[in-house]
Order: sequence, then structure tokens, then C-alpha cells
Amino acid sequence: MIPWIHIDTAEIPGGEGTLRLKRRGAEFSIMLGDNELMNSRLSGSEQTLATLACERLSDRPAPRFLIGGLGMGFTLRAALERLPPKAEVVVAELVPAVIAWARGPMAEVFAGSLDDSRVEIRQADVGAVIAEARGAWDAILLDVDNGPDGLTRAANDRLYSAAGLHAAREALRPGGLLAVWSSGPDAAFTKRLKQAGFAVEEIPTRANGKRGGARHMIWIATRPGRPAR
Repeated sequence: MIPWIHIDTAEIPGGEGTLRLKRRGAEFSIMLGDNELMNSRLSGSEQTLATLACERLSDRPAPRFLIGGLGMGFTLRAALERLPPKAEVVVAELVPAVIAWARGPMAEVFAGSLDDSRVEIRQADVGAVIAEARGAWDAILLDVDNGPDGLTRAANDRLYSAAGLHAAREALRPGGLLAVWSSGPDAAFTKRLKQAGFAVEEIPTRANGKRGGARHMIWIATRPGRPAR
């Protein structure tokens, strides 16, 4: 058995925990305490998050996507595979070290995706980026923390609160969508989405796609209306 090697440690801003990056052969893991947040061998549900959003917006020639959380880049790479040449993708990542890991020890995992001309990486809280402008985005993809039932930062809960969902709705263009990844179902969150004025789909998925793995949940919440032409 190949042993795990500790590569780096990073504090989450606000003093809300410590992330550890580990490697075992070609496999990477990001840990928070005893909880594994991400593993480079398990990417199916994060890829599905991007795929579903891109499929539903395939008629838009120059969509603007905001991705909350860089992680190991699975959502970003899946989006880039499906988005048109004139698309824009902004990735908001709070932890500077995660961006450094993507350009350093995990560069092989990211496979050059950070250098795509459509991509902008912002070291920022995605909630702050959402609040910057109304009607700015065709899609907001939240792959932040553990989903609505967060693990890493209490502040992440605001994203999934009634106020946070209202802010996301206002930040979307008519007919735009909010796509949310979660480690599991959450009936209360579904209710909040509907109360915020979204049309809601709940889509079960698996951690490793068609190969199975843990059961996760994705919400596709669409703002009513038609895009300007």
C-alpha cells in the first residue's frame, strides 16, 4: 500500500479550521480534520453539476458562469468542455492556498484549465461576488463546503439561507439558474429555494458518476423569465 504524504496545510480565513493537502501516488485528498472534503478519484457528482447547468443553457452563445469553490477543478473542467468559445467563467475561491495548490502540486489534476482564456480566478468569498451586481450571471454554481449542511465555515450557511438565495436570484439574468451541489438531500433547503421564487429540480447523483459511489444531491433552481436577445 502506498502511504499518504502530507504536502501542505492552509488555514481557512476567519480561523474556522485547517485544510490539509495529501498525496498518495497519483491520488490527492483535501482534508478538514478527519473529514475528507475532496478526493481526486471521486469527481462524478461535481462534473454532473456543471454538465446539467451547461445543458440547460446551451442556447446562450456567450453565457457568464460563476462557480463558487475551486476545489480540485472538476466542476470547472466539466464546464469548459461544454461551454462555447465566448463564454466567461469566474471561479471564486476563498482560500489562497487552494489556488496555489491548483497551480503547484495539483497542476496535473487541473490539466491547464486555469490558463483557459475564458477563465478568471478570484480569491474572494463567492457570497461577496454574488452581491456585487444584479442580473450579472447566466448561471451560479455552488460547490461550496458540504452543501446546505456546511462543515468548514459558519459563514457559508448564509449562501443557503433565505437572504442568500434571494441575493443569488437577483444576481441571475432572467431564465438563469442556480445549481447547488450537496452531500445529501435537504427538504428544508428545497423549500427555501421555492420560497425564493425559483423553479426547482432535485437531481440525485453519485460521487463517481455511473460507476456508483456515495449518493449526493444537485438542485437546479431556475429564475423565471426569458433572457434578453
